[in-house]
Amino acid sequence: MRNHRLHTCLPAGRDLKKQITQIIVLSTLYSLLSILSGCGYTTRSMVTNKFKTIYITPFANKIDITKETDTADKYKIYKPLLETEITRAVINRFLWDGNLKPAKKESADLVLKGELIEFRRDALRYTQDGNNVEEYRLNLVVNISLWNNREEKIVWEQNGFTGDTTYFTTGPLLKSEEVAIKDALDDLGRRIVERTVEDW
Repeated sequence: MRNHRLHTCLPAGRDLKKQITQIIVLSTLYSLLSILSGCGYTTRSMVTNKFKTIYITPFANKIDITKETDTADKYKIYKPLLETEITRAVINRFLWDGNLKPAKKESADLVLKGELIEFRRDALRYTQDGNNVEEYRLNLVVNISLWNNREEKIVWEQNGFTGDTTYFTTGPLLKSEEVAIKDALDDLGRRIVERTVEDW
């Protein structure tokens, strides 16, 4: 009789132990998933809980093309209507990001103002004979500021904000300057949007 009872209780004990083990494993996995999901990168922030719309003021071109070139400025270049392309790149990036919706100035929560102050092409690498540039870096440098449109006060400003890219003039990684400028515009737009939607 005693053996019979022991025999009938053993499976129940094993089932209970198995269930407890499963509960512990599932609890551990859930905890890990919660921690990992909390550490994931997101551009959503407290800023976009408070503000929903933004107006991007057309960027102004403040590059002085009448200034004489000296040794320090020899890598500065000029491209007509580049400020317009920057404005378009920033608007497109806000549309793609989705945290702040571009809107008319009258109805926007925030206003982004910017000016192009420098466009540089610096040589990074030369061909083996030293006569030609093999790789360049392009820099788009702007001053930007973000304004609270409701209260008409500045939220933050940053000077010398840069978007850049590199490109090769020869070889399998060859890229035209026009394509490189587009890449630099994309980089600048991405950085401006990230700076705008992060916690201030």
